[in-house]
Amino acid sequence: MPRRIARIAAALLALEAVGVLALVGWQIVALAGADTVDPVSAVALIVLTAVGAVAVGAFAAATRAGRSWGRSGGIVTQFLIIAVAVGAITGPYAHPGTAAALAVPAVAGLVLLFLAAREAHTGDEPAREE
Repeated sequence: MPRRIARIAAALLALEAVGVLALVGWQIVALAGADTVDPVSAVALIVLTAVGAVAVGAFAAATRAGRSWGRSGGIVTQFLIIAVAVGAITGPYAHPGTAAALAVPAVAGLVLLFLAAREAHTGDEPAREE
């Protein structure tokens, strides 16, 4: 039975999966509107982004179920999002608003996932090995 922090972390991961799916939709619209330089690369990027959305959704479901691999994958996801946020705040086309919109939930997710891992290894129930 997942505990409260794990459920909140899973909900945040699920929202991030929905956000990545929205990005897939945006990429499809760009491809359909001929707003891409290389259609083959655009299709490959759409497929990879969709795979990423499925992975983040799987991490959310696994975190909700109390599986350690879901928390681990979620932690890696948060670090990747933070890396994108750092990229959004640097360079000639820096956009602090975008960086903050990415970094704030990622840092919150990172904290929640670490707390969920700690929560999973405390209490009356023995820790599950996976």
